Amino acid sequence: MRIVTATAAALALAGQAVPAATAHHPTADGIWRMDGYGTVLSIRNGTFQEYQTTTVSCLKGDSAERSGPGTYTMPDGTVLTVRIQGGGDHGSLRVEGSVGDRNLHRIPELPEACTRPAPEGPLAAFDVFWQSFEENYPFFSAKGIDWHAVRDRYRPRVHAGTTRDELYAVFSEMVKPLHDAHVAVQDGDRVFAQVRPGTAVPTEELDTKVKKFVVARDLKNARNLQDFANGRITYADLPGALGYVRISGFGGYAGHGASYAAQLAELDRALDTVLSRERTQRLKGLIIDVRINGGGSDALGVHIAERLTDTAYLAYSKRARNDPADPSRHTRPQPVYVTPAQGPRYTGPVAVLTGGSTFSAGETFTQALMDRPGKTVRIGRPTQGVFSDVMSRTLPNGMSAWLPNEEFLTRSGGTFDGTGIPPHLTEPVFTKEEFDKQRDSAFDRALGVLRNSDGTTS
Repeated sequence: MRIVTATAAALALAGQAVPAATAHHPTADGIWRMDGYGTVLSIRNGTFQEYQTTTVSCLKGDSAERSGPGTYTMPDGTVLTVRIQGGGDHGSLRVEGSVGDRNLHRIPELPEACTRPAPEGPLAAFDVFWQSFEENYPFFSAKGIDWHAVRDRYRPRVHAGTTRDELYAVFSEMVKPLHDAHVAVQDGDRVFAQVRPGTAVPTEELDTKVKKFVVARDLKNARNLQDFANGRITYADLPGALGYVRISGFGGYAGHGASYAAQLAELDRALDTVLSRERTQRLKGLIIDVRINGGGSDALGVHIAERLTDTAYLAYSKRARNDPADPSRHTRPQPVYVTPAQGPRYTGPVAVLTGGSTFSAGETFTQALMDRPGKTVRIGRPTQGVFSDVMSRTLPNGMSAWLPNEEFLTRSGGTFDGTGIPPHLTEPVFTKEEFDKQRDSAFDRALGVLRNSDGTTS
């Protein structure tokens, strides 16, 4: 479940016992608890229903319908794959476009809280909101936030007569100090979210402005300038046998509402042209620009990385919080590997341009290139510092809370949440002064590194 754009689950008859799976024909039908993610799933007669649980609540989440053997499709087109293991009492769930699986364990019935009407009113919404973060958010300690003190400060302000606008304001004030771009409060069309201080959200307006600047300034002497993937990918050949590829997101490649399979096919069409056999043989260096990148599918990022190596390697490992009372306990880290793609691959020096507007899947892509065999240098500013899939939690009053609950670990077990991935070489990125003086220092630095050295960071 991608939580926000793709969570999932299962609909069953509340309280009805699940028939035991036979050794020869294990079935997905039944009730399942997911490691981490505060989620129980119910699957019955081809319908898949999510229940979002905390120690004080159980609310229905997303649903999906069976679309093939072991697969369920959500209303937005996201495909969920369920695999049954261990004689039928264990399984896994994979969300299309995400990386890693989520472990499932069969349980005899829905938790009692899922079988009775949920409490209503502003206080109930407050308690579910606070508890969802208490049980799932991994970064309170790193950010110096006492979440219990936050509850003690704000809960007395909420009562039966608290208006919706007042409650929205309370929730927004509670999470504002986190400065976490994967944390948000949603009420209909209004969304409160906060990015790291000193950084900008990679909006469509900013992307359009920067792309126009880059094409006019950086690519004025380029050849073969071409857009791909619904304009999300731009490629150009630079003088000196260098290449430049700009990626503004890891999604939207095949238009609004397109399936992951359609986006992947569109990405492959772009990569087959950009990294053709002729070009991969003659390129002496490649600039990959993700300075304005709003994220999307981690799996699409890994797919691009597979075109940039001849040797398999670890991209990162992924884990989630797995104990409501202990933020130090996690699911077992799942390794995610970059394996060489079929066909032409570019394996020479790469300069990756990053900045504070490099978000989410733009960051996991950057992380997936850190241990790439071959010479890779990062230039610019630290990325935003948000890596996890986004959990969407429904509140009793119909509002939603968005929060991360995962960590993407480096080979040594570290993370870059909050601080972002630092560059090897620091340069300003799309500042007012850079625009005013028609400068792109990070791009120029990348040209110098790739032209005047072998691509190393020394």
